[in-house]
Amino acid sequence: MEIYEQRILITNQDSISKLLGTHDKNLKIIKSYYDVNILIRNDEIKVIGDKSSSKIVAKILEDMMNTIENEGEITEQKLSYIIEANKNEIDIDFNKMLKDVIVTTSSGRVIKPKTVGQKRYMDLITSNDITFGIGPAGTGKTYLAVAAAVNAFRRKEVERIILTRPAVEAGEKLGFLPGDLQDKVDPYLRPLYDALFEIMGIENFMKNVEKQLIEVAPLAYMRGRTIDSAFIILDEAQNTTNEQMKMFLTRLGYGSKAVITGDITQIDLPDGKKSGLKTVTRILKDVEGIGFMFFDTTDIVRHKLVQDIIKAYEKHEEKKNG
Repeated sequence: MEIYEQRILITNQDSISKLLGTHDKNLKIIKSYYDVNILIRNDEIKVIGDKSSSKIVAKILEDMMNTIENEGEITEQKLSYIIEANKNEIDIDFNKMLKDVIVTTSSGRVIKPKTVGQKRYMDLITSNDITFGIGPAGTGKTYLAVAAAVNAFRRKEVERIILTRPAVEAGEKLGFLPGDLQDKVDPYLRPLYDALFEIMGIENFMKNVEKQLIEVAPLAYMRGRTIDSAFIILDEAQNTTNEQMKMFLTRLGYGSKAVITGDITQIDLPDGKKSGLKTVTRILKDVEGIGFMFFDTTDIVRHKLVQDIIKAYEKHEEKKNG
């Protein structure tokens, strides 16, 4: 194997300790992925190894330094994103790519993509009238869709936001809950309310609900309607039947955009019922104007253990089925 040396100039000496991490933890993480030597001398970093690995690691270190310069630090989670971003796309400008602001919350917090997958998801939503976000918990599928909806609403690209989910237990078990139908289904819609509260602010959210510019409703309420000039989000779509999925997709009217999110490993439908989300990925995969984003564990933005838990379950399922 030919030994290759890649050099990187350190422009800010103060950033070296942050780059290395406590007890060189960041370098150890990088070296767990790539068999290279990393030497730091004065104002220069040398990466020594085979050509491919050395170039990728040099790019990772440059992205880390840019992140420290822009954000003041480099977290283990951000390092994980940078490593994953550079695995297959050595020319990608990670920091520039993730600077796109989706929306600013009522409290002034900026919401941006945090992973390459999330950025692709946002690009698909922008360029398609119907987008599917499919993947495990913690990848930001629903939250980012709500952020995109609020952004489109504020920019007057749509007149309304409609968020919906199937209430899987809309039979007997809901009957035991107090209140009218809306009260009974509210627990199923709570994650959608929470995302809207955080991004819009409760007061602003309530005003728009009163004006019927925002609607959060169970999927059954969509039947028989044609929805124009709206941003519609169908959440937990893995729990739709084939009939429900077809019904929802054919509600789309002029000037509307739809995002459908779900996790096909978390289907709660009764035995014998097929998931509409699973079926639709085969039926509509080649239809122009419809985008599919398949997230994986590298896009999980919750605690690192969530990634490990999901990977462990995936291995268990593979063993069980293999």
